[in-house]
Amino acid sequence: MTELTPPDAADSRRTRRRRPRPRATFLSVVGELLMTAGVLALLYVSWHIWVGDIIIAGQQHAEADALSEQWDREAASPAPEPTEPESDTGPEPTDPANIPVLGEQSHGTIFGIMRIPRFGDDWKFNIASGITRADVLDQGRVGHYPDTAMPGEIGNAAFAAHRWTSGAPFDPIDKLVIGDAIVIETKEGWYTYRFRSSEYVQETQVEVLLPVPNQTDVEANGRYLTLTSCAPKLNMLERIVAYALFEDFTPRADGPPTSLTEGVAA
Repeated sequence: MTELTPPDAADSRRTRRRRPRPRATFLSVVGELLMTAGVLALLYVSWHIWVGDIIIAGQQHAEADALSEQWDREAASPAPEPTEPESDTGPEPTDPANIPVLGEQSHGTIFGIMRIPRFGDDWKFNIASGITRADVLDQGRVGHYPDTAMPGEIGNAAFAAHRWTSGAPFDPIDKLVIGDAIVIETKEGWYTYRFRSSEYVQETQVEVLLPVPNQTDVEANGRYLTLTSCAPKLNMLERIVAYALFEDFTPRADGPPTSLTEGVAA
């Protein structure tokens, strides 16, 4: 027996079948096009930043290697003969306990190379004087805060770098482990610091740059190192700050220190 359909139900189905689809309007088409363009633009920017970071980081690694090799060649060159005979007494020999310290460098001058073995053998970035964006940080370099200590000097040697874009030198800063080596190479040799702690602060908390970090009106009696960068990544709401203490200095004549090859041991 065939089931009968009530007349009102059949009419309802026919009405639904005949109902026209909404017609596309000019504004709806424009809206969809804008949404598509926005997605494509976001994908392009993300790709551009990611690829750009790889390219800039690679350039910085190559420049750092070239600078280190240049310093090696200069150190291997024989010293020029003295033009005048030395006096009978001669100069006092350099005290081995003295740590050579560079003088303050002019803005933009590249004077060192930072290496952190925790981040891999290829992690190496030139250090330039100053923290301005256009000519230092945006070039993929680590910037040295003016008026803070130089490497190996009593006080607080403070540095800044990007965590994204421009090679993102400090991208992995939050991966540091207590005891990790932070090594700064200069023409004189290598200064090894050891990571101790990190924290997140507001961008106005400049006390982290004091001679003794976060200690006002306290005279420095040790050698500190401070790294700063944006946190979280992709914005500038706060700063991540990493602190380290000086361990030793290795003259260039002695070759690279074991802190560069010992892995991450404290």
